[in-house]
Amino acid sequence: MNDKRTDAPLREDIRQLGGLLGSTLYEQAGESVFHVVEEVRRLSKVARAGDAEAAQALERMLAELPDEHIMPVVRAFSQFLNLANIAEQHHRVRRSRTWLRDPDSAPLRGSLEESFERLSGEVDGERLHQAVCDLSIELVLTAHPTEVSRRTLLQKYNRIAELLDQQDRLDPIPEEIEEVHQSLRREITAAWYTDEIRRQRPRPQDEARWGLAVIEQTLWDVIPRYLRRLDRQVYRRTGEHLPLDAAPIRFGSWMGGDRDGNPRVTATVTREVCLLNRWMAVQLYEQEVGRLITELSLQCADDELQRASGAAWEPYRQVLKDVRQRLRDTRAWIDARLAGERPADAPVYRYAEELREPLLTCYHSLQACGAGVVAEGRLLDLIRRLSVFGLTLMRVDVRQEAGRHNDALDAITRELGLGSYHEWDEDDRQAFLIRELSSRRPLVPREFQPDEEVREVLDTFAVMAEMGPDSLGAYVISMAARPSDILAVELLQKEAGVRHFLRVVPLFETLDDLEAAEATMERLLEIPWYRERIQGHQEVMIGYSDSGKDAGHLTAAWALYQTQERLVALARRQGVRLTLFHGRGGSIGRGGGPTHAAILSQPPGSVEGRLRVTEQGEVIQAKFGLPGIAQRNLELYTTAVLEASLCPPASPQDDWRTLMDRLAATARDTYRGLVRETPEFIDYFRHATPEHEIGMLTIGSRPARRKPTRGVESLRAIPWIFSWTQTRLLLPAWLGVGEALAEGLAEDGETLREMYRQWPFFRAFLDMVEMVLAKGDPQVAAWYDARLVPEPLRGLGERLRGQYDRTLDGVLAVTGHEAPLEDFPVVQRSVAVRNPYVDPLNLIQVELLDRVRHGREEALLPPLMVCINGIAAGMRNTG
Repeated sequence: MNDKRTDAPLREDIRQLGGLLGSTLYEQAGESVFHVVEEVRRLSKVARAGDAEAAQALERMLAELPDEHIMPVVRAFSQFLNLANIAEQHHRVRRSRTWLRDPDSAPLRGSLEESFERLSGEVDGERLHQAVCDLSIELVLTAHPTEVSRRTLLQKYNRIAELLDQQDRLDPIPEEIEEVHQSLRREITAAWYTDEIRRQRPRPQDEARWGLAVIEQTLWDVIPRYLRRLDRQVYRRTGEHLPLDAAPIRFGSWMGGDRDGNPRVTATVTREVCLLNRWMAVQLYEQEVGRLITELSLQCADDELQRASGAAWEPYRQVLKDVRQRLRDTRAWIDARLAGERPADAPVYRYAEELREPLLTCYHSLQACGAGVVAEGRLLDLIRRLSVFGLTLMRVDVRQEAGRHNDALDAITRELGLGSYHEWDEDDRQAFLIRELSSRRPLVPREFQPDEEVREVLDTFAVMAEMGPDSLGAYVISMAARPSDILAVELLQKEAGVRHFLRVVPLFETLDDLEAAEATMERLLEIPWYRERIQGHQEVMIGYSDSGKDAGHLTAAWALYQTQERLVALARRQGVRLTLFHGRGGSIGRGGGPTHAAILSQPPGSVEGRLRVTEQGEVIQAKFGLPGIAQRNLELYTTAVLEASLCPPASPQDDWRTLMDRLAATARDTYRGLVRETPEFIDYFRHATPEHEIGMLTIGSRPARRKPTRGVESLRAIPWIFSWTQTRLLLPAWLGVGEALAEGLAEDGETLREMYRQWPFFRAFLDMVEMVLAKGDPQVAAWYDARLVPEPLRGLGERLRGQYDRTLDGVLAVTGHEAPLEDFPVVQRSVAVRNPYVDPLNLIQVELLDRVRHGREEALLPPLMVCINGIAAGMRNTG
């Protein structure tokens, strides 16, 4: 299919939206501002084409912008980039639909059609059907502060996407065309008058509501459609339908449960968020049951339904009216609990099975009466939703740092006169923990009055006991390093009276912890009490963010790969089923990248039908904000996990491993030599990037730093990467890679090229680095250095830009490409379209940072914040 022809509708959409934005700018900001924006746009395009005089003129013009023009110019370019994002997302859906309509087109790579056709030729139908039934994929939505757009604006952007879709699907008369055009104009004008900046930092409860909105507005309707398509493909290839309770994909959440370094997430917050999730679920089920009451006016019924309805004239309606009333009673009960009241026990829905039972009774009765076609409609969709979403939509994980549990246990042992838990060695800690876990008597005395931090830890476990397993998912321990870290959480669950223990998931993050993960888990699995506790299933989380910040992208990627291999081998030796939980971010430096390629590049045996993965920040909106894209991403997860399970890649050859070890060592030494061992690096980083100013953005409830120190080690991975993305140097994704590749090419270039051609892990890694390098621009970073960095530090910037160029040369030498993204022309064009609109924002940001840092702070902070938002929109994968 010709790319230019298929991209013509995209160009038309961008032209239309850009034209409407220009009209809005002319009408609302005035003619003079409109002409300034147009001239900036013209100069930027010519400068990007290589005209040095235009580049100089652009710099002069933006440096001399009067204060009153700065905000409208920044907003104009920022809003254009957001509109371009909308058009691109819509175009992805449109191309998928065009592809599906064309009978001569091969199915899309990674689609259900393409994957089932291919897999059915490699495995028999029974095995394929069983593999689908065994799928257990959980997408865990997190509130990490990388989504810079306000929810209010995101809703307007989604409405614009809906109007573009409507415009495509109409067989329009002129009046309808005009109505869509006017609706687009209204939405763009409303967006222009909407503040881009959150004026108050969101509370964790606000973040949780945002996560619920994604389910309510998109996933609630997409899930039944996705399962219908999956069922059709399974039946077509195996002759068997999906079971009624099939839930290949479920959703979890860290919103309201992730308290690691976030003092705003308290036990009270976690309780409230769990109740909010349940409230929204009940509300959505009540709406669907109301629609079923309208629809199921049938009188035919089997004996079981007749008994359940009391022999009512319209038995389905009667049973469903009873269900609706119980849902209403449940909502009232939740309302009372949210208000701080203690409602009396009532016949409310506490477990999903209680709601499933009457729905299945109706379903089986319709089937028995010959009305199966009715049963397979809205009723089946509701039953399937219940399997996926349960009564809480998303189960909330609790996450806390290991040291906080140790502090609690230290306070308890001191209170009991047993000495200091902190001072015990690992053997003593384990002996104490196992002894207390095996004891029936309580450990914590009733009169125990700890300090505020310890009380908060204990209160969290009390909430876990109160909310129960339907509301909560896993307990994740960050910075886990030894078996006692896991056993400590088990003991605190016991002491709080948690009846159904949450599964405890150690999170291995730093390079040292990843390398020690196998030994830690082996020692843990050899404890008889623990083996009995886990019942043959262990979950382990691996962190991409902190490992990358600790050792660099290449070293971390290889360490994560090897850790997975070792954990898989350990699980097989121990006879344990392993689920790996991937803590991935949106940016390449935090493990982000195309879903399908990322899963297929995992080590053989590391998936086997089970996968948990975080979906963070702006990635949630990008993947699940629009129905067509949400469905495509659910399919990609499904097909990639199936393929990785049924047809895993071969293990890498020994000589590839040997070479990777050397590459990783070189990359680590280069990265740490600069980031940790170059004394002036931190000062350079703080001058050359808007790291400090990003901390002023109210884009998340979590502080930017774990501890109030200046070093990179205390800075969270998100602002670390976000800062470099703003300057377009994107350092965390490539630092160390160039030196490693240069060494590898000099030593054995053909082996490196063979690894790229034949090893999915290495190919996916280099493709992602190439994408980052294509989106970056060291010349833009030089603008920041020239205005913001003191003269003695500028040599460091020149050194980094030289490393950037050498990294790009090395990547192209291995991939064999003449230019970045040669194999991804769509992405290549997207980057080219955006550059002339991001460039002016970078130049204005440099000017604003210089002015703000020299005292004119108050008046210029708002346009600086909008500028940060606009660059983030242009770069997409911000954190």
